[in-house]
Amino acid sequence: MLKKKLKILPMHKILSVLIFILCGVSVSAQQDAQFSQYMFNGIYVNPAYAGYREQWNIHAFYRNQWTNYPGAPQTFSIAADGTANNDRVGLGIQAMSDKLGASNTTSVYATYAYRIPVNEDGSSRLSVGISGGFLQQRLDVSLLTTSSSQLDPAIFNGENKRTMPDARFGIFYNREKFYAGISASNLLTQSFQKSEALKEYLPLKPHLYFTMGGLLPLSEQLLLKPSILIKEDLAGPTSVDLNTFVLISKQLWLGASYRSTYLRKSNLQENLKKPAALVFMAEVFVNDKLRLGYAYDMTLNGTVATNYPTHELSIGYFFKRRNARMMSPRYF
Repeated sequence: MLKKKLKILPMHKILSVLIFILCGVSVSAQQDAQFSQYMFNGIYVNPAYAGYREQWNIHAFYRNQWTNYPGAPQTFSIAADGTANNDRVGLGIQAMSDKLGASNTTSVYATYAYRIPVNEDGSSRLSVGISGGFLQQRLDVSLLTTSSSQLDPAIFNGENKRTMPDARFGIFYNREKFYAGISASNLLTQSFQKSEALKEYLPLKPHLYFTMGGLLPLSEQLLLKPSILIKEDLAGPTSVDLNTFVLISKQLWLGASYRSTYLRKSNLQENLKKPAALVFMAEVFVNDKLRLGYAYDMTLNGTVATNYPTHELSIGYFFKRRNARMMSPRYF
């Protein structure tokens, strides 16, 4: 049987142009919803990740941050992705609900990624992805309290619910034991957020993400997977996640993350307390189709949040492809 030869494109030229375009996006402030177990489905951070596993799969996350603290964040997200057109195209869909105090943000995105082989056997690829969808913000004034006798009139007189179009963009490169990606989110919402009340209390501004990681075999039964995630908005603190996992017998992931921030920026107060968190995670692959995960976050910055732990649950299901070509397991 003849093997169809893949068309190879010069990766360094493509990467240079796309990174230049992406880094030209101006970014400012506002923290996106976060998941500690994002590394088990990168589409939450980068739309170019869609189709990486080359089999259709569905993942769901539920995060209860600072459990039992009044108004603390609660986030739920579900996403599915896979490939089409002989694995050259990645497709995905994602929905998320993020509740924080009096605010509730709901979003739905559809994703398209074009996957470019950069070596002869196609095991190394460069992917360019874009997501488009809608985001709805809601502000429940009845849940707000204030120490003053009257709330800001802008809250009562303004529009407290708004649905806006949005887009995300990303680049993702992977080979068998290494990956790196850069992406941007909230690219359109700022232009459509007309309500003064929402702009003041629930600002939406772009974020920039950088991810990188690798796989280091320690023995036949043990694999080490270090990775890093950097979240930047150029206005607020830079957030950095340092992650390390050990994979035991291709079934059990045990790992930890340290999340910290960089505060030395001219627009930030000098006396700000540096927030940090320590995360412990466990992921069990029940079989080749089902994955279950749990993360426990501990706040380390000495604030009141230190007394309220964060719990995060995740589940993933993989639809095995008929007549799938032989390939190495997808660990990223």
